[in-house]
Amino acid sequence: MFLPSAVAVVLDRTDRRALPIQIADHLRADIRSGKAAVGLRLPSSRKLAAELEVARGVVERAYEQLIAEGWLVAVHGSGTFVAEAPSPVVTPTTTPKKTADKMSPRVQLRPGVPWTPPRASAAWRRAWRGVGSKPPPFEDPDPAGDYELRSALSELLARARGMSVEPERILITSGATHGLGLALSALRTRGAVLAMEDPGYRYASSAATACGWSLLDVPVNAHGLCVDQLETASENVRGVYVTPSHQYPTGGLLPVGRRNQLIEFARARDVVLFEDDYDSEFRYDVAPLPALAQLAPDRVVYLGTVAKTLGAGIRLGWLVAPLDLVDRIAVHRKRIGDFPSVPLQQALLSLLRDGEWDRAVRTARRRYRERDRAVEDALSSFGELRGLGAGMHTTLMLDADLAATVAREALEHGVEVPTLVESTRTHGDPGGLVIGYGRVESADLEYALEVIAGCLARHSA
Repeated sequence: MFLPSAVAVVLDRTDRRALPIQIADHLRADIRSGKAAVGLRLPSSRKLAAELEVARGVVERAYEQLIAEGWLVAVHGSGTFVAEAPSPVVTPTTTPKKTADKMSPRVQLRPGVPWTPPRASAAWRRAWRGVGSKPPPFEDPDPAGDYELRSALSELLARARGMSVEPERILITSGATHGLGLALSALRTRGAVLAMEDPGYRYASSAATACGWSLLDVPVNAHGLCVDQLETASENVRGVYVTPSHQYPTGGLLPVGRRNQLIEFARARDVVLFEDDYDSEFRYDVAPLPALAQLAPDRVVYLGTVAKTLGAGIRLGWLVAPLDLVDRIAVHRKRIGDFPSVPLQQALLSLLRDGEWDRAVRTARRRYRERDRAVEDALSSFGELRGLGAGMHTTLMLDADLAATVAREALEHGVEVPTLVESTRTHGDPGGLVIGYGRVESADLEYALEVIAGCLARHSA
């Protein structure tokens, strides 16, 4: 049985949305409403493309998106079918609500929350079956991590970031913030100060103070950390934490000139640079710039994680550092009884070997690219957008009072959008909305952008 006319796809050639997005949004809405029942066989991509008078690849991209989200399932040799809905979702309307449940916003535009498949993949199931077939580990593991996993990560970093890293220079962690804490604890000296971006990542600043470091807040601009502000920093600055590939949360890309300036500062002052490369896998305009760790492996602790690719709940990451520092961190880790989980490491090794990381990145990259463009189309006329073409969020720079007003009014319509003040410590509120689009559905993002644009239009009139 093919798709009945009651749920036939109608394309609007004047719509600014790309054709694959229109097709996917229409089919998703029909599945949600029940027009397309569970088990319904959809037309082949060739047949639907012919009916809609579009290229076959347009339909294939729409189907791939819905399969990745769990709305459809492809059965080899049989066709594409409507799957059970991933979760009950309230279909948004084009008219914002006048009131909303403040305890549970309808749409949350949280930065840093990634898309993950709603259903377990075959690779995921294989990984955990493999772990379950092995006997329980009775001895403490290597505090630096399983060597096979470190070797696999060495290959991943070479492929994904162009970094040449020996497995001995990699240490397994439970995430980027955990890795930062381990390194800071091993490097701590009396009166040590860590320079940090402001606004910046609050978990990183909390980890630093928990490890006994004081903080020096350094301002950022459209190009990331203002490195020249470090020239007058005190001699107690022993480290600099930076997110050069996509400054969190303003989205700035640290240009090569500033990267070299930062490296020169680190070498002249014997300072360690902590590079959090949290979402460098996701660029949609140009290839990512070389990592600081690639430019200055002797001065950089590179922090990585699977949180933005395979899911934050896995709690696995890695750090790359000079060999003597890795050994020092491993000794510190053993002394405090902090060891990486053997089963988790085995599962991640299986996922890397199975190509799951690469598949997850490819699927998420397509999804995020579409959302990045949707944010640009909806909000570019209202102010400067920073961070376009990368990551899982875009920041709209606004007057601080206007940003607070829009955030408050959007919440009244069920849309929770963070402001930059939530990531600012000492340099005052720069003013802006942080539009996180990693986890939201296309229709929900469209609704949220309509609400935000409506609020901005009212205050711009």
